[in-house]
Amino acid sequence: MWKSLLLALTLLPGLAAPAVAQSAGPSPEIVKHLGDVASSDAAVQEGAAVALGRTGDRKILPLLEALREGSVYVRPLPGGKKETVIVGDKVSEGDTTLVPLFTAYGREPIVGADGKPLLVELAALGEVSSGRSLRIAIRPLIDAFSGQNDLVSPDRATRQAAATKMGYTGDGATLLVLEDALTKEHDRWVRFSLEEAVSLIRLRIGTEAERVTAAQTLGRLRSANAMEPLYQIAGDPQAPAALVVAARASIKRIERWGLLTQSIEIAFQGLSLSSILLLMALGLAIVFGLMGVINMAHGELMAIGAYATFLVQGWFTAYFPGHFDYYFLVALPFSFVVSAAVGLLLERGVIRYLYGRPLETLLLTWGVSLMIQQGLRLWFGAANVDVTSPRWLSGGIPVMIGVQLPYNRLFIIGLATVCVAAMYLLLFRTDAGLRIRAVTQNRGMAACLGVRARWVDAGTFALGAGLAGLAGCAITQIGNVGPELGQNYIVDSFMVVVTGGVGKLLGSVLAAVGIGGLNKIIEPSMGAVFGKVLILIMVILFIQRRPSGLFAAKGRYAES
Repeated sequence: MWKSLLLALTLLPGLAAPAVAQSAGPSPEIVKHLGDVASSDAAVQEGAAVALGRTGDRKILPLLEALREGSVYVRPLPGGKKETVIVGDKVSEGDTTLVPLFTAYGREPIVGADGKPLLVELAALGEVSSGRSLRIAIRPLIDAFSGQNDLVSPDRATRQAAATKMGYTGDGATLLVLEDALTKEHDRWVRFSLEEAVSLIRLRIGTEAERVTAAQTLGRLRSANAMEPLYQIAGDPQAPAALVVAARASIKRIERWGLLTQSIEIAFQGLSLSSILLLMALGLAIVFGLMGVINMAHGELMAIGAYATFLVQGWFTAYFPGHFDYYFLVALPFSFVVSAAVGLLLERGVIRYLYGRPLETLLLTWGVSLMIQQGLRLWFGAANVDVTSPRWLSGGIPVMIGVQLPYNRLFIIGLATVCVAAMYLLLFRTDAGLRIRAVTQNRGMAACLGVRARWVDAGTFALGAGLAGLAGCAITQIGNVGPELGQNYIVDSFMVVVTGGVGKLLGSVLAAVGIGGLNKIIEPSMGAVFGKVLILIMVILFIQRRPSGLFAAKGRYAES
């Protein structure tokens, strides 16, 4: 086995070079090796397989894969000649088992005299044995061929994934391919993956000096993938002293970098969670500040927005599959409109009769939330539904080694920013916003001046419900969609409202950032449940010191 692997390493320089031009048919040398692959002598068979890999001709890859799968056979020809072929899936005709035949070079279908694919009895073919030694010998050849194909892909993510995989499983033959790709690669992040893969392979199979250099390089690259092999080296009493010193130094360097990247990721996740809470709290803050309504059904309005997104996805899948990536752009306004319509119906139907009685609105909206949850279960089922991200929201932006900012979370942060800006313009730069602020501060005086307070209430409640629908649409990109979706955010959203100050836009923004960030900071050490309990205690203590929140409310509630 080791002899065959050594032969593979010495005969494979052709894989590191650009692929040879594909000819119409195999060369005489390849034809000879194709015959030797079917030899009963294991050494001849392995030598032929390695020699075929040496050619760098990608039409050899199907044969190597078929050898590992055991689907290579010998077909007898007239005149006592034989041909090495690859067989396809079996086809049964009565008691006879037939198989289609493919050429060993390029895996092209073999056709009969009638021009149709040739089917022969499997019993008429001679099976080519592929022992364990042969499979081990051709494995690096297959990996090198497959990896070489992916390393020239136009897609950056594909090239990175290929380099990372080859770094984990590669050997000397793979090393040649990676080094050649490194000389041609210009993308910064793909070059990082290639350098990391080369160093990981050298750390395993290189000389002592090469292993020391590889360990130092992995430390310089801050490679998190190298931690396990470096730990093994650092704890190996038989490892060379210089290598152990280099491994330990690299481990410390990578660990320090890991703390930095972990802090950045926690901050970014906290910011994205804050954006969701802010979208939820904006509607709650305005509704509570304007009408004094404690809306416990706000989370279910969020769930309605999420399910509206699911419906739009289904419509695009059924009727516009070619434009599927645009479904989310349609789902955003649709989820807003649907949730706003439900909110308007709720306000006009029952809530307007309970103004001035906040505890009764709490009980009423809690009951409505249970009804909406049950309705969602009956209509969509109790299990979570899947919402697929469009391609333009998949992936992320690599900003530094070990840190990639996902597009979907960046989009949510951007959406929250746009919504805050829009709410500011609405409240402080439009006549509608002036009427909303007037009713909030003094409902009676605003009514005396001709403001239709009841319609302002209805429109504001619908606006708050629509913002909850937008939050539900956004959450589909980072969380599960189920009937109880809103219950995961409603408590945190109320804490944002009371901490920031009822009806205060700036207070809601600051409170959302603080509570969302604290959630992500505390969760890794205490867990999600105890983290929320601790934050609740902190909010209670804060409210004891500042009952009006960060910014005191003005108007009728401040006077009461």
